This record gives sequence, structure tokens and C-alpha cells, in this order.
Amino acid sequence: MSTITHTRAFNGRGVLAIFRFEMARARRTLWQSLVTPVITTSLYFVVFGAAIGSRMSEVDGVPYGAFIVPGLIMLSLFTESLSNSSFGIYLPRFIGTIYEILSAPISAFEMVLGYVGAAAAKSVILGLVILATATLFVPIRILHPVWMLAFLVLTATTFSLFGFIIGIWAKGFEQLQFVPMLIITPLTFLGGAFYSIDMLPGTWRIFSLFNPVVYLISGFRWSFYGTSDVGVGISLAATLGILALCLALVWWIFRTGYRLKT
Repeated sequence: MSTITHTRAFNGRGVLAIFRFEMARARRTLWQSLVTPVITTSLYFVVFGAAIGSRMSEVDGVPYGAFIVPGLIMLSLFTESLSNSSFGIYLPRFIGTIYEILSAPISAFEMVLGYVGAAAAKSVILGLVILATATLFVPIRILHPVWMLAFLVLTATTFSLFGFIIGIWAKGFEQLQFVPMLIITPLTFLGGAFYSIDMLPGTWRIFSLFNPVVYLISGFRWSFYGTSDVGVGISLAATLGILALCLALVWWIFRTGYRLKT
């Protein structure tokens, strides 16, 4: 007597349906999703580039206006990845359609791939648009373009996963905004987005090394100018470590049904 096992094929159409729905939502809110971050970044260049750049000519041999470009891209990338992904999964929970998705013939992996893939894709596009906008203000060189794209995609994916977790954890719109506004943004400003942590006094520099955002920004800046606050290998390991932690949390959420089945 033989045992027949059935292996369900990968539901690419289901993943694509979620991906297209999320990308269509971004097109409907194009001003908020793309135009507003670009305008905000341009204002950063005007304020920081003109006001501070006139008094600080170079940082690690890089003109200050160009030095802050990777930090500005990362700041927008963190914020948009968290916002897009958290809202994308929170809205179905809020209106109750999450149960239709959970009962559909689509696995947890495919569901996460659709939501997180769309959020990461939107963030990468935004990062590239901001990079193109920055070239209108300052001359930029990218010494390691492949690594630049790798850090961009890895960071967007990591924070989109983090946003997915926040979207499931949040009980209301206030909690949805709590982590990006009160935790991630301050960590970014204190993580060397607009300065090198080597410029800090010894104690504060050591304290900054406990900020995970330092490693993400440092590795990304290295891909542009070959200069970084910490070793690029350490930056890559930190990025992959945070990504692995987020994947473990997402696995636990679907394993236990945390705030998905109640």
C-alpha cells in the first residue's frame, strides 16, 4: 500500500495579486508616497547643505553636501519601508479582510512575500528617485554601485519586514506611528546620517556603536565614497543579523497566530 503525498505548487498568482494591489495603492497616493519625501529631502539639502555645508567643507575627504546623501536616502528608506509595510498589513486587519487572505490558498511565506516585496520595491524606487534628486544639488560618485544596490535592497527588505511586524502588533493607528516617529527617526539622526561618529567625543562614540542604525548607514555610505565609521563587513553582518531577526519574528507570528487569528 503506497502513500501519496501532495505538494502544493508555489502560488505565484496569489503573490502577484497582493503585490499589484499594494503597488496600485501607492499609485493612488503618489503625492504622499513619492512626491512628499522628495520635497522633504530637497529641503534637507537646502537647510543642511547650505547652512552647515558653508561652515563644514568636508567630512572624511567628502564634501559635506555629498556626505549626507547616503544618510538622507537611508532616512527616507527606513521611514517609507516601515510605513508602507505596516499600513499594508494593518488595513486588512482593521477592516477584517485579513481572514479572507488567511483562508485563501496562499501560504504564510507567499503572503509575506507579496506584502513585504511590494513595500520593499516602493522603498527602493523612492531611494533611487532621491538619489537622482540629490545629483541636482551636489556632485555624487558611487565607487561600489553593486554594493550600493545590495545595501539598498537589503535595508528596504529588512525594514519592510519590521514594518510588517509592527502592522500586526499595532492595535490602533497611534501604535502604528509610534515606532517610526519616536524610535526609528531619532535613532537615524543619532546614527551618523548627517555626521561621522568619529567627530563625537570618545564616550559618545562608544555609545553610538550600540545604535544598529549606525551600521546600516555606515555600510551604505561606504558603497558611495569608500569611507565608513565601522568596517563594511561588520555593517553587512549587522544588516543580515537584523534581517534574520525579523524573519524569525515573522515565522513566530504565523506559527502562533499572534493577533492574526483573534
